[in-house]
Amino acid sequence: MSLTVIAQRMGNTSFQRLVTGLVLSTLLVGCSSTKSSNVRVVDRNSAAAQRPAVTTGQYVVRPGDTLFSIAFRYGWDYKALAARNNIPTPYTIHPGQTIRFDGRTGSTPTAVVSNGSSAPSSSSKTTVIRRQANGTTTTTVTGSGAAAAGAAPSVANKSAPAPMPPPGPAPTGWGWPSNGILIGKFSSNGSLNKGIDIAGDLGQPVLAASDGTVVYAGSGLRGYGELVIIKHSETYVSAYGHNRRLLVREGQQVKVGQTIAEMGSTGTDRVKLHFEIRRQGKPVDPLQFLPKR
Repeated sequence: MSLTVIAQRMGNTSFQRLVTGLVLSTLLVGCSSTKSSNVRVVDRNSAAAQRPAVTTGQYVVRPGDTLFSIAFRYGWDYKALAARNNIPTPYTIHPGQTIRFDGRTGSTPTAVVSNGSSAPSSSSKTTVIRRQANGTTTTTVTGSGAAAAGAAPSVANKSAPAPMPPPGPAPTGWGWPSNGILIGKFSSNGSLNKGIDIAGDLGQPVLAASDGTVVYAGSGLRGYGELVIIKHSETYVSAYGHNRRLLVREGQQVKVGQTIAEMGSTGTDRVKLHFEIRRQGKPVDPLQFLPKR
């Protein structure tokens, strides 16, 4: 039967509705036939989607920073970063101090570093470091803390990269940092997940995965929310992100299975724990260390 005959029998309005319905059905079928495997879903709230290790430039220490948090943020082993900047144990740093990643002496003057109200009054000072054309460095210190100027290491004579320390044995007795469904796995691709994600309930206990010392507890690392970093050995650290509340402080000794925080959603879009293990500053798959379950 021709479309003309159908149109005469149905009337113009009904015929137009029929044609419109057929067109929409065809479009919907075409859309549903698209292969879902070609669609890549990217979790832009993932704390682990970070840059690779930074090997150029420098960083000026801010209040609340620790050497461990800076090393963690920029993909460094904390001992290698300390060696590169001549920072002795216990790795104390100060606001306004310059941390270099490249080890170069530099050919341009550093910016003026001014420690204002955010720094302790005992160390309040303004330091200007100027590098001359002949390679020498002059330093001018003003303010009430001028006598303490030597506390900030000079960045002038850093030419050779610091050697990486030899790898050490992994801690024994690893345990799961929380109960819950595994919703995100480690990826060796540096642009993807650098740990695992565990779903849970708001306020659920977050546990230390192994014995160690808390070297960072705060919210200064973008994308991790309320974060705890535990040093387990000279080689290994673990990190616990997106907590609602932190229950430990920096410098505190913890045991495997000890509650260190409450699960939350800070820095992300759902309640979960983001957990990482890093070996000499490099992320490794936590599932290689955690018990099978």
